[in-house]
Amino acid sequence: MTYKSGPHFLQIPGPSHVPGRILSAIGQPTIDHRGPEFQTLANEVLAKVKPIFQTECPVVILPSSGTGAWEAALVNTMNVGDKVLMFETGQFSSLWAELATRLGLQPEVISGDWRHGVDAAAIEARLLEDKGHEIKAVCVVHNETSTGVTSQIQKVRKAIDAANHPALFMVDSISGLASAEYKHDEWGVDVTVSGSQKGLMLPPGLGFNAVGPKALKANENARINRSYWDWNSQIGMNADGWFPYTPSTNLLYGLNEACDMLMEEGLDNVFARHERFAEATRRAVRTWGLEVLCQSADEYSPVLTAVVMPEGHSADSYRATVLDKFDMSLGSGLGKVKDTVFRIGHLGYFNDLMLMGTLSGVEMGFAVAGVPHKKGGAQAAMEYLTGNA
Repeated sequence: MTYKSGPHFLQIPGPSHVPGRILSAIGQPTIDHRGPEFQTLANEVLAKVKPIFQTECPVVILPSSGTGAWEAALVNTMNVGDKVLMFETGQFSSLWAELATRLGLQPEVISGDWRHGVDAAAIEARLLEDKGHEIKAVCVVHNETSTGVTSQIQKVRKAIDAANHPALFMVDSISGLASAEYKHDEWGVDVTVSGSQKGLMLPPGLGFNAVGPKALKANENARINRSYWDWNSQIGMNADGWFPYTPSTNLLYGLNEACDMLMEEGLDNVFARHERFAEATRRAVRTWGLEVLCQSADEYSPVLTAVVMPEGHSADSYRATVLDKFDMSLGSGLGKVKDTVFRIGHLGYFNDLMLMGTLSGVEMGFAVAGVPHKKGGAQAAMEYLTGNA
């Protein structure tokens, strides 16, 4: 293997860069998870994570990926045979529906084109048809990582309310949390699902459920077998600073530091920074003469940008060239858009120079791989960044 000087550019939309402060925190010696030092850590991190979700509700921290957090949300609130209404916005909304099926639920999926977010009107119309309230939950993805589309969660909440339907409202904000504006309490979400490896700037390994009072009430009558994912034992022991199993102690150290970093910057500033990077990236894409996968301006993701390749050109082949020549990883197309798009991550621990390095690498990659494009995309992004500092 040829030696490559300088850092690898990890520009996928998660896992994202892990900053030195968090790596240092994770690198502390592992402690006794039944001792007073851990209890202090747990109490701190359980309190600090709530403002990130913008909630006063309990936030359950699970040693899992986002997939485990999906499962925890469903098994703690549903019963076998329950109907759940989902909206297809991309690969991850589809995978959540598959998981629901494996659990014995009956997901009803409203089809989407993978270029737009959740259609709140379609949700409302379906709920109005459900006179017997057989649908027990509405499950949607906030920021669809496979497409670069951010759905308007407030509109979905209003649609559920307009239909006067009692279904729980569950939202996957795995890639949206701590990068795109998100308000669990204000937006009336009953369960928010998230993960550690995106805007929280941590390695993979922690999943989250922010649990509202309506979801806790539903939990009382949920009968799907569960043990490891059970909210009751977790929330009960968390109250005193403990976990019902051996927790991911060192990742909790990292989470504690991540929460501090986010609040030091200020969440509004975090969101504005991501929006700025996203706009600069889209200007680069348009200058290259290429197309952004997301087709609605009010649904552009601040987390990532999915770029449609020119007809007849392989996104995966292009990505392989960029990796080989410039040591930069770009996100692959998933599911229905496999090999037709690539994804540029601009989330988490990220600044202007990192974005410019990324976009320069993308443009150089076009030239080396023979991808038709117009020059000047990186320059357009730079002009936007310097003009909107």
